[in-house]
Amino acid sequence: MGCLFLLIWSCRKTASVRPGPQPYTLELPADFPAPVYDMSQNPLTVQGVALGRRLFYDPRLSRDSTISCGFCHQQFAAFAHFDHPLSHGIDNNTGFRSVPGLFNLIWQKDFMWDGGVNHLEVQPLTPITDPNEMGEDLGRLISRLNADQQYRAMFNDAFGEGEINSQRLFRALAQFMATMNSFHSKYDSVMRKLPGAQFTPEEANGYRVFQEKCAACHKEPLFTDGSYRNNGLPYNPYLHDAGRMRITNSTGDYLKFKVPSLRNILKSPPYMHDGRFYDIFNVFDHYAEGIEQTPTIDPLVRNGIPLSVSEKRELYFFLNTLTDHTFINSKALSEILIDN
Repeated sequence: MGCLFLLIWSCRKTASVRPGPQPYTLELPADFPAPVYDMSQNPLTVQGVALGRRLFYDPRLSRDSTISCGFCHQQFAAFAHFDHPLSHGIDNNTGFRSVPGLFNLIWQKDFMWDGGVNHLEVQPLTPITDPNEMGEDLGRLISRLNADQQYRAMFNDAFGEGEINSQRLFRALAQFMATMNSFHSKYDSVMRKLPGAQFTPEEANGYRVFQEKCAACHKEPLFTDGSYRNNGLPYNPYLHDAGRMRITNSTGDYLKFKVPSLRNILKSPPYMHDGRFYDIFNVFDHYAEGIEQTPTIDPLVRNGIPLSVSEKRELYFFLNTLTDHTFINSKALSEILIDN
């Protein structure tokens, strides 16, 4: 009888042991710089990435369970919000800036159009708590997650036994966002000299136009230098957006906004911080003849960027080579159904 008891106890003990989280292998291109985000402090695991993906697409992270991160960050639009000039949240509210695409985030040292967030693990806090976006109280959200048996199990699998807290929540989201990387466009294939990869004559001409007139701010291979610049956009009197000056309180940052990456740019209209341009040719026209002079205008665009009709066309063809179809169609990044 004693042996039988020990055997049953041993089996039950063995069955209750959970395997530890499995490391997630993140493949990064050799021709990219080293990531800024320190993943050694939040090691990617299969379970952590899966949890972050589920959270990213779960509308229950919003106050009324209608808006998920993926609602505004649509994969087919390079995780921007296609055809929406401004962010769109609960109660049919709108914000005062457009939704930036989410990709190559581990190479960014700060986030948002004004750089108001300086860490990937803090970035989700803003949209989750913004009353015009997801509008949820962080404490209430943590309580809701702790009351969900499936989430408790997934958090335990990813981070070990314990209560769900804000650090674990944001680390899970950061792990998923760390996998949202775009570096398999036609441009990349050409630069890496892969077999059969070459620009068409129009794409090659467009690349030369880009290098001459755009590359100073949109530096390869990320196609942004991560800086904040006043690119000559007329002030929007309806939004009263002073740009980075809202963060630094420095008049020298008036109307300065983050230089966005041009990767996947043709998949993510409208353009600029307020979504004022619905077509990329409107952007070309702005730089060619729409620059407004203000005290903080960037010297690189102060005199405009002359672009002929043929150069605009060729530039369009080159920008099309920056579309990463592998990224925007990746099943690993796609929306998953959430069981309520």
